[in-house]
Amino acid sequence: MIGAPPHKKYFAMAALNLVHLQTFSHVIALGSFSAAAAHLGLTQPAISLQIRQLEARLQVRLIERVGRRLTPTAAGSTLLEHARRIDAVVEEALQDLASHADGVAGRVAIGTGATACIHLLPPMLQRLRQHFPALDVRVATGHTEAMLREVEHNRLDLALVTLPASGRSLVVTPLLEDPFVAIFAEGSTLPRQLTAAHLAELPMVAFESGSGTRLVIDDWFAQAGLRLRPVMELGSIEAIKEMVGAGLGFSIVPAMAVQAVHHRRGLQIQPVTPMLKRTLGLVLRQDKPLSRSLQTVLEAMRALAP
Repeated sequence: MIGAPPHKKYFAMAALNLVHLQTFSHVIALGSFSAAAAHLGLTQPAISLQIRQLEARLQVRLIERVGRRLTPTAAGSTLLEHARRIDAVVEEALQDLASHADGVAGRVAIGTGATACIHLLPPMLQRLRQHFPALDVRVATGHTEAMLREVEHNRLDLALVTLPASGRSLVVTPLLEDPFVAIFAEGSTLPRQLTAAHLAELPMVAFESGSGTRLVIDDWFAQAGLRLRPVMELGSIEAIKEMVGAGLGFSIVPAMAVQAVHHRRGLQIQPVTPMLKRTLGLVLRQDKPLSRSLQTVLEAMRALAP
């Protein structure tokens, strides 16, 4: 019932002093108050007082004398078993907290687009795991607008998105520029220069509408007075490359998606004219506390800039 006084034994356990518990364990292990006092750097009366206080809290006798040596009572033996487990849990907690204090532990949630997640972040995340094994970095993917909402609602600590990006509660910092290239099925016959006018006549496999990357590409065509009409719109960069490799159309993709040899097999790559590029930027809340863990991840992401 609310307002009823708690049971007196609850008070006893709630007030259990871990120092007294440790003293009790040392008295039993060493067999006397004087030996425990010498080991702990205390006086014998101080040791005796701690044991009396512990017995008073628990309302049981914990120690009895057998010959010249102190031994635990039945209640004392039971408490000793619990004390060993308590010591182990406390030690584990202290080690975990020490890791947090050193700034090498904890969880950091970041968001980005699928292309950066696949082709930009893995080496950085691998280095963080090697240097800070207790640091738990979680990655979510989505469109720029979705990532901004997650940062605003504090469900993500930071995001790496295609700019422009804005929000009243957000700080946006440009990080790096990523050029785009046109990709075709291997063996395709292409003109020397790939302009918007040339490409508008060809079937295109495009990023889905609404993504930051698609907006950049749409704007590039719009500046040439053209409107993009793709034959496919896909949300996965890997799916786009598969469709292009199968000869179902061309695409315009971030260069990072085809930099590695194993990511451009079966594809023919060519720059576009005029040059097309996007800017990736870091986004955080203005009032976001910068823990050591978050600072570590931020520094690693800033190092991605050339």
